Amino acid sequence: MLCRRLLPWGVLFSGIAFAQPNPPEQIRPLTIQQAVAEAVQKNLNVLAERYSVPIAEARIITASLRPNPVLSVEGVYLDVLGTGYNDFNKAGPEEFAVRTDFVFERGGKRQRRIDVAESATSTAELQFLNTVRTVVLDVQTAFVDLLQAKADLALAQNTLNTFRETVQINTGRVRAGDLAEVELLRTQVAELQFENAVAQARLKVETGRAKLRVLLGRTKSDILPDATGDFRREELKNTLDALRVRAFSFRPDYLALQRDVARSQAELRLQLAQGKVDYTVGTEYRRQQGVNGKGNSLGVFFSTNLPVFNRNQGEIERARQEQSQAEARIRALQATIENEVETAWLQYRTARESVHRVEETMLTKATEVRQITERTYRLGAASFLDFLDAQRAYNDTIQIRNAALADFAKSLYSIDAATGTSIGNDRQ
Repeated sequence: MLCRRLLPWGVLFSGIAFAQPNPPEQIRPLTIQQAVAEAVQKNLNVLAERYSVPIAEARIITASLRPNPVLSVEGVYLDVLGTGYNDFNKAGPEEFAVRTDFVFERGGKRQRRIDVAESATSTAELQFLNTVRTVVLDVQTAFVDLLQAKADLALAQNTLNTFRETVQINTGRVRAGDLAEVELLRTQVAELQFENAVAQARLKVETGRAKLRVLLGRTKSDILPDATGDFRREELKNTLDALRVRAFSFRPDYLALQRDVARSQAELRLQLAQGKVDYTVGTEYRRQQGVNGKGNSLGVFFSTNLPVFNRNQGEIERARQEQSQAEARIRALQATIENEVETAWLQYRTARESVHRVEETMLTKATEVRQITERTYRLGAASFLDFLDAQRAYNDTIQIRNAALADFAKSLYSIDAATGTSIGNDRQ
């Protein structure tokens, strides 16, 4: 039940899927849900942390075991040196004994060990979920970065295509004598600049794919992943206070520390129990076999430590200090969680306002200016510098929009991670 509450991070993106520069057989497009699911199954950090749970469960088995009885077999006064036991030397007789000792633990040590191991298992499960939480956030962030890089690459490629077409048109106009050659040179220089911009954008895409491949647990020989889908951009219905409540209810690292406090309390009870001395009870069968006859006897033994010096004082004090340390860690994490939730909330509000501002004002104006300037330039009514400035202003606006959409999506995923739940459409 806890896993279902903590890990249903369903994600939605809104944006544009762009053409892929690599051959289709070398990449595999994934949605954000598919990328997260693959990372949870194959990410190397997740795979390593997953062993913590069965390791902790194995400690429960060890804690529930009882002390083994001790079997002793004895043979004394044996005539192995050739003395020759007889009535004259009165040596011997030979004795043989079988003894069994049982340890009776006092203070409920076994149950206390089990309590500690079970608490440690719960902590390990929650720590595993926290590892998944951080890996999921890393995958979501890398996925959004890749979507942004692909959007910037598509913009650069479209701009390059526009200037290549302009160069072809200007080449014909120069040949026809309708345009000065310097204008052609300017468009060719601009074309080279945008070719470099495409190369840089493509590098970011390839770097993003490589980063995502590592997070998904793929090797260099595996198919490169690719991001497809839309940027996530839903409006939240939650208040900041509601997000704080969710964080303290579902964050696995916070719940793990709470379980660690319970474990430290169980550890203290165990160490107090360890201060109780145990009893050892034994029985022995002994047989004497001499020249004058044979005899059988039964013995009973009892032993225990005298708690004069060592009463487990050091371990008891250590357990007390560990309990205080666990409580201090909870207070520290509470402050950290509050800060993370508030920071993610502020990032969400800022990114949302940026998206609205760009889309409602800047984007429309920049698009209109670019279209008008391009038409007038090709009609010869505007200079190339005017066209170039309009194109760059348009590109800057689109890149600002892409960055704002990416920041908006990442802020939503950050809120998911900060609260330990999926807040999209008010879902847990």
